[in-house]
Amino acid sequence: MTETIRPWRELAALPEGVPTAELDQLWAGLETVRAEDILGEWKGAAFRTGHPLCRALDHSRWHGKTFLSPFEAKPLICRAEDGTLFSDIQLGGGGEASLWNIEFRGEVTATMVYDKRPVFDHFKRLDENTLMGIMNGRPDLVLADGEYFYFLLERA
Repeated sequence: MTETIRPWRELAALPEGVPTAELDQLWAGLETVRAEDILGEWKGAAFRTGHPLCRALDHSRWHGKTFLSPFEAKPLICRAEDGTLFSDIQLGGGGEASLWNIEFRGEVTATMVYDKRPVFDHFKRLDENTLMGIMNGRPDLVLADGEYFYFLLERA
């Protein structure tokens, strides 16, 4: 990673948002991960790029993701009114997900494949306990003005 890239924690904390070009540059320098190496519970946060999913996930009280096994992934762990956590299957289009090692931007990395939507979340390692994610998929479901949705996952 070059010195021209701002540290990821600084980018994630920018209240006014971060340009996707900076996130793409950060992504390019990160280490790939294997699906089997990211099992567990993860707390999520969106990079503030102006993508509509930032607001939608805030509204749904998105908490993070849980990867129980490669074939049992819960992409939308949300917080209920009473504070409990639950897997919001309806928000995911009526299903959950699985983990695979899939090529994205010329590299094979851990990718979550949604069961009921043509949507993929690709992951790379920011540090020992933090992943960067890029949501990819059918453009009418994922892209906003041609831009991907970028997010963080931290081990819970």
